[in-house]
Amino acid sequence: MSVWPAWEVREAGTPTSWFHVRLAFPDGARLELLAVLSGAGVSVEDVRAEPPLSLDDLASVADWIEEPLFEACGSRLGADGDSARAEDGSARRARPAWPRGAEGRRLVADAYRAAQEAGVDPVLAVMNASGHSRRASLRLIAAARDAGLLTPRHIRR
Repeated sequence: MSVWPAWEVREAGTPTSWFHVRLAFPDGARLELLAVLSGAGVSVEDVRAEPPLSLDDLASVADWIEEPLFEACGSRLGADGDSARAEDGSARRARPAWPRGAEGRRLVADAYRAAQEAGVDPVLAVMNASGHSRRASLRLIAAARDAGLLTPRHIRR
């Protein structure tokens, strides 16, 4: 596996760096991707694989590149010990685990109402709190409404 810097951009003193990552497997398969390191963490922008990856393999890409990528850009991860591994050695998720069921719906309702009271976009507040996409956050909000934790969206007369 090889990792090399592609380019770096500084905005307001905060650098964002792109890295090329190439993996070659003994069976002749290869994987190339573009990883981005910013203040928010590391993400993958582009993946090219030959032969194409299954969805399960695509989900494993982060595990395959994690250590070499952090070795290549580890000095930029911050002095607070931020790394891709939790203290117990298990892999850390990019997004914190969101509770399912009644607890998750209650948290969605709390974030939604707090945003309404603050005069900001409640959907965006749920997106930020849960780490989910807009579509997933709208589903969470709908589930909270169905559970009676939020007022109905439209009141029919």
